[in-house]
Amino acid sequence: MKKTKGFTLIELMIVVAIIGILAAVAIPRFSDMLEKAREGATKGNIGAIKSAITIYYGDNEGQWPVDIVPTGGFSKYLEKVPQIKVTHNFAATQGTFSGQSTSVVGVAAVPNSHNDNWAYGTVGTVWGQVWVNSTLTDTKGNSYTSYGHE
Repeated sequence: MKKTKGFTLIELMIVVAIIGILAAVAIPRFSDMLEKAREGATKGNIGAIKSAITIYYGDNEGQWPVDIVPTGGFSKYLEKVPQIKVTHNFAATQGTFSGQSTSVVGVAAVPNSHNDNWAYGTVGTVWGQVWVNSTLTDTKGNSYTSYGHE
């Protein structure tokens, strides 16, 4: 009689179960790492905007830009508004980020609600400051408005 080589059904089932367990553990961690990378990219983008604002301020003898939309005189400092990369999903009542927003709104105070855009201070003590226009929190529990103001 000829010997057959191969795996038994039990051995194959054990291997499939082990792979399933590993996937169940690895996939959530991987998706969390992707969001952390998006948060890091957003922090880098806010740094680029703040640098452009600071250079404008220096070049214009202590005058803050009226807005940071890259048209007119400010386009010399910021070619285009970078994206808010975070896409952290929240309950429907809280809102979400598109992960692609490049819009900017002028504000008179630190943002106190959630909107999918950048906020730029245009008056008083917030003049020249920029935030992610959201009070929602990231994967570490920090408010998005704290980005660039740590």
